[in-house]
Amino acid sequence: MQQKINILNKKAKFQYEILDRYTAGIVLSGTEIKSIRSSRASITESFCEFNEQGELFVINMTIEEYAHGNYYNHAPKATRKLLLNKRELKKLEKEVNVKGNSIIPLRLFINEKGLAKLDIALAKGKKLFDKRETIKDRDNKRNLDRIKKNFK
Repeated sequence: MQQKINILNKKAKFQYEILDRYTAGIVLSGTEIKSIRSSRASITESFCEFNEQGELFVINMTIEEYAHGNYYNHAPKATRKLLLNKRELKKLEKEVNVKGNSIIPLRLFINEKGLAKLDIALAKGKKLFDKRETIKDRDNKRNLDRIKKNFK
């Protein structure tokens, strides 16, 4: 039984309003997948962009170098191609052209077949007052849970 790999982008739900979610495959080399399996990756500062050919790439995703990889090792912050259906790519590209929308990664995981997948989301950036509202809701929920716990 292999361990569950689940690398999250915790800031994403706070900084963005999630509009739509997709699961995409990633084109990786051998040392990159080995580093991901040892949980040595980060997607906190990463984002996704389309190139001229209409292909989707994840940019600024950090996968640390594999410890036992010699000259076959990879570059830690290389751009990596994402694999989606043509229909999904066209829909995403059309939505990204709308002002304020962007594509951000939410979660990097390994599925039951052993393949690395990336949950991406079409998102719209939150304004400062939206972030304050999120913080207020979170604090109210925490206080309500505390009161419920003491009441029992």
